[in-house]
Amino acid sequence: MIIPASTPALAPSRPAMARETSASRTAAVIFLGPSLARAKAEQELDAVYLPPVAQGDVTRALTTLRPRAIGIIDGYFECVPAVWHKEILHALDQGVAVFGAASMGALRAAELHPFGMTGVGAVFEAYRDGRLEDDDEVAVTHGPAELGYPVLSEAMVNIRRTLSDAAADGCLSAGMATRLEHLAKELPYRERTYGRIMTIAAEIGLDATELSRLKAWLPAGRFDQKGDDARRMLRTMRRWLGQDSHAMDVRFHFEHTALWDRASQAA
Repeated sequence: MIIPASTPALAPSRPAMARETSASRTAAVIFLGPSLARAKAEQELDAVYLPPVAQGDVTRALTTLRPRAIGIIDGYFECVPAVWHKEILHALDQGVAVFGAASMGALRAAELHPFGMTGVGAVFEAYRDGRLEDDDEVAVTHGPAELGYPVLSEAMVNIRRTLSDAAADGCLSAGMATRLEHLAKELPYRERTYGRIMTIAAEIGLDATELSRLKAWLPAGRFDQKGDDARRMLRTMRRWLGQDSHAMDVRFHFEHTALWDRASQAA
């Protein structure tokens, strides 16, 4: 889940989706931003890659690209209306498999897995099981698409995993890892960087030796949980598409309301 740092008050431009012929169908559509570099994603799955999902994008993809499967990794919020739950339910109702991981995809999958959306990865599992609740756990700021969505802050889920690994490796004591985790959580998500966390830790008098060890350990030791989950989702989709896969079981009745009909027509 992301907000573009370059244009915080403006909706990102949405590229036009080429209309498919009635005889053709796209295998997979992936909504991807800063969680994983596109070049790395393409190594995992040959798909149509679109920018982070926003409200109406899933509905547009259904109409114009007619995919067998949709994967949601990144999505906008705050500055742009977020992807509707109902448009994901509509995709499932239309027989399209929908997968989610890492960021906005993990959030929506945790909310909609009882209805047939497939969640993948540690972030999804933590939301599903109630170990994580706050949206800011996956929120980051980033630069523009033209530069490849460079990440300007660190996701809280990445910080948690990295500090846990640092403690397991003996770089930090368990108590120091917990203190640093709490400091990170207290920061606004836009300000979460390892440099900022360690600066605050030094200012409040936390052990300088441990902080120095962490600084030396981070370049090789930091873990990208969101990127790892994104890759896992793409591999899961590749396996699913490679099988004689049928649509997921629909576990609900999709209600066509007047409000939904108006909204979907406007998408």
